[in-house]
Order: sequence, then structure tokens, then C-alpha cells
Amino acid sequence: MVIGWTELARYLGGAFALYLVIEGTLPFINPAAAQRLMARLSKAEPAQLRWGGLISMVLGLALLWMVRNG
Repeated sequence: MVIGWTELARYLGGAFALYLVIEGTLPFINPAAAQRLMARLSKAEPAQLRWGGLISMVLGLALLWMVRNG
């Protein structure tokens, strides 16, 4: 499958828009819980945040692969 730059930009733009919608859901529904979560994250060690980010990226890529390839 050959994909051009315009198509890639559309996919990335759509993915980023969906990310913003999902990211904004918790603060919109329950602002107090979002504040507690941010307070806990601010106290976390950088290594913990890196591992959490890595795990999130790997799970996201796996889910994307599963969705795209059936």
C-alpha cells in the first residue's frame, strides 16, 4: 500500500484530533478526579513516567495494528 504525504497528514491529523477528544473526556466529566490524577503524576519519578509512556505507546501501536489488519 503506497501512501502519499497528503494522506499521511490526514491520518495524523485525524489521530491527533481523536487524541484531544479522548484526553479531554476525564477533565470534562470529573474535574476533581483529573486534578487528583495530575497531582499524583506530578509526584511520580521520571523513570516511572517514562515506563508508563513506553507501555502506553506499545499498547497503542499494538491496538492500531490489530484494528488496521483485522
